Amino acid sequence: MNRPVEIRRLGRVPYADALALQHTLVEDRRAGRVDDVLLFVEHPHVLTLGVGGDGGRSHILAPAEALAGRGVEVHETGRGGDITYHGPGQIVGYPIVDLRPDRCDVHRYVRDLEDVLIRTAGDYGVLAHRVDGLTGVWVGDEKLAAIGVRIARWVTSHGFAMNVTTDLAYFDLIVPCGISGRGVTSLARLVGRAVDRAEVEDRISRHFCDVFERVRLKPDTTYAL
Repeated sequence: MNRPVEIRRLGRVPYADALALQHTLVEDRRAGRVDDVLLFVEHPHVLTLGVGGDGGRSHILAPAEALAGRGVEVHETGRGGDITYHGPGQIVGYPIVDLRPDRCDVHRYVRDLEDVLIRTAGDYGVLAHRVDGLTGVWVGDEKLAAIGVRIARWVTSHGFAMNVTTDLAYFDLIVPCGISGRGVTSLARLVGRAVDRAEVEDRISRHFCDVFERVRLKPDTTYAL
């Protein structure tokens, strides 16, 4: 039988608050106090750093004064991967999922997240794909969605960020994910029209349940922290 997952739509949440909530939910999930949870958030402008090497600080192209002038914060995360940008118009998904007993495979988990987002892009007529040796979801040489996860004792946190109506100029502040020679794109840019955020979240939720064999609890929880 498929396990339940609760979808929580939190709206715009400061990065530090979302990080604290994830820590709480991971402990609650591990203790069995909550079911699996998929959080949907949108962050104010922020650059987030991974855990490898310098976390991606060397891939910040703008001086601190320029970042401050544009209202861009910088945060360490505890997730894998390099530096990335989050901001308005982007759907950030944080699955808090217990992968036990039958999905204890880190690589499978990341590929499954990619599959969810590839299917979502396909709903809009966008042919997205993986790139060998690189994490994320791509359309041609441009990244549509970034993925950076943390798995502790098989409970997941962090997750994915899909550019929907994102102002892509903010990615010029960094080398996205530390990958040179490739660009970024958004769903709205690819389809050439406005895209409804709630609709995209619905489609991600459906594909998440299909790929991860979960049953979506009704109704979704919508509130602000």
